[in-house]
Amino acid sequence: MKLKIGIFDSGIGGFTILNSLIKTRKDVEVFYLADTKRIPFGNKNFKEIRSIAKEICTFFEDKNLDALLIACNTTNACALDILENNLKIPCFDLINSVSEIVNQKVIGVLATKTTVQSLYYEKAINSKKDNLKVFQQECPEFVSEIEKERLNFNKLNYLADLYLRPLLNKNIQELILGCSHYPLIYDFLRKKIDPNIKIIDPSEALIKKFNESFATPKTDRYESLSYENIKFFVTSDKDEFLKKVKFWLEINQEIRLVNLRSNV
Repeated sequence: MKLKIGIFDSGIGGFTILNSLIKTRKDVEVFYLADTKRIPFGNKNFKEIRSIAKEICTFFEDKNLDALLIACNTTNACALDILENNLKIPCFDLINSVSEIVNQKVIGVLATKTTVQSLYYEKAINSKKDNLKVFQQECPEFVSEIEKERLNFNKLNYLADLYLRPLLNKNIQELILGCSHYPLIYDFLRKKIDPNIKIIDPSEALIKKFNESFATPKTDRYESLSYENIKFFVTSDKDEFLKKVKFWLEINQEIRLVNLRSNV
């Protein structure tokens, strides 16, 4: 019997969580929700994010989920309590998961504007570790660039230099990619910083916590990634999202259009 898992994000950022999940197990059926109509979440205010979170709960409430994987750091930072209280199932989040695995004393965080302003990363990390310095950097244009059908590497190069510089000037020892979209350009970012600085993808910490709570069947041995049991839902433009699924996941999958407000 497969575990029913919900994953949601504003767009393709959740692919990082999805891939981390199905690399480790195949006993899951995944409902992937992308609120593409309102992307990006990272420039919305606290009240807006909490309102969207309630609608996301309404979408998932009839899916009989065993767990929810929160792929959006901004929603994680502003509305984790809404998701937990409304769905009443285990909710695994990026920020609290990754805060447990930092090992150095000077931490940099790349994140969206709203995530940074919430101070959630700083509070979560400092609640788990003592005597750390946490420096956060807003990256307001990253998500929009990563979501484009064709990546503009000249623009990404300019933005990466702009966003990384303040953190590198603080002599950070670890860098957290505090938006699920950012690991999609991991290789690009890796080339821009000293190899001694560890880059942390929070999706790996989240999936580790999930797998500790839901034991993986011993018979599961992965030979290749399978997206057979993934259902994709979007709130706008199915065709555009399908192009991104083909590009990033290299699959051709049915995309279903939903309206979060009426849940149809």
